[in-house]
Amino acid sequence: MSLDHRLTAEHEELRRTVEEFAHDVVAPKIGDFYERHEFPYEIVREMGRMGLFGLPFPEEYGGMGGDYLALGIALEELARVDSSVAITLEAGVSLGAMPVYHFGTEEQKQQWLPRLCSGEALGAFGLTEPDCGSDAGGTRTTAVLDGDEWVINGSKCFITNSGTDITALVTVTAVTGRKENGAPLISSIIVPSGTPGFTVAAPYSKVGWNASDTRELSFADVRVPAANLLGEEGRGYAQFLRILDEGRIAISALSTGLAQGCVDESVRYAKERHAFGRPIGANQAIQFKIADMEMRAHMARIGWRDAASRLVHGEPFKKEAALAKLYSSTVAVDNARDATQIHGGYGFMNEYPVARMWRDSKILEIGEGTSEVQRMLIARELGLPA
Repeated sequence: MSLDHRLTAEHEELRRTVEEFAHDVVAPKIGDFYERHEFPYEIVREMGRMGLFGLPFPEEYGGMGGDYLALGIALEELARVDSSVAITLEAGVSLGAMPVYHFGTEEQKQQWLPRLCSGEALGAFGLTEPDCGSDAGGTRTTAVLDGDEWVINGSKCFITNSGTDITALVTVTAVTGRKENGAPLISSIIVPSGTPGFTVAAPYSKVGWNASDTRELSFADVRVPAANLLGEEGRGYAQFLRILDEGRIAISALSTGLAQGCVDESVRYAKERHAFGRPIGANQAIQFKIADMEMRAHMARIGWRDAASRLVHGEPFKKEAALAKLYSSTVAVDNARDATQIHGGYGFMNEYPVARMWRDSKILEIGEGTSEVQRMLIARELGLPA
């Protein structure tokens, strides 16, 4: 395939539109939401009106008829300004709506996707458990079929978009039986918000992403219709592996945006801040540091766009997605650290965006597959023994 990842006119128009929105709407407001640990409903509603939540979905389900590259472009531009807003979009699309689109029945798609694509409602993906993080195959939540209902018991943790006022559903992975060898059959089941027995805890007190919603969930004899099974019974493990493969591209785009945002802020500050009678940007040490930051962001962008292009063209992309996620998340942490150093004492003050970026960067090496998991995936794709 071609490695020419220059944007089409349509994609470039989208990029400019989201860039303008991020700078004119998100940037002036998000700091206050962040410090109050408050979900920015009006910003999210406006993103919905722009069609961002429907970017990669067909028009027949209320989407914009775009592709995963379009989603990545939007995520990168948002994350250049703020990651809380970007992760709300990322989780709403790749973790909330995408499982329904990929694996849902036509009835399920018609029921849920129009609202999810419009941003009127958010979906969440209940995978991680307190004792089963990277070992997602160790799921302990159970679902037992009782007549025409699933009865779900268990808990999930670190679930994004799961407790907002507009959260409509959580797709939950649960053990629904056992194979002949005793291995668990893991299935995915849609649990609508407000279902009796489904409890959403208070928001976590987090280091970063403070304007996004992340909570623990518990299920005590939660009953949902048997028809809420998403895809085939016992295929939940394979389903969430596919969802995570795609999601890594989205997280890579978000990470690239944060890395580029650190460059943007550092260039601006280095021009304005004077020390010893001249701008600090005139010092070679600062220039070289910013040049390295730009190099990292540029290469990270090539990585996620390559993985996205492979996905869009129907080519294998698992390894490239893992490579992009591993590299871009590392770059985000490195650039956030260097941007904070360039800002000096001001970089430690929350009124400066780089302080927020520094706090937001570390989770990118953890969420949707830790850096260690990405290295495992890359090694396996290279044919090394499991």
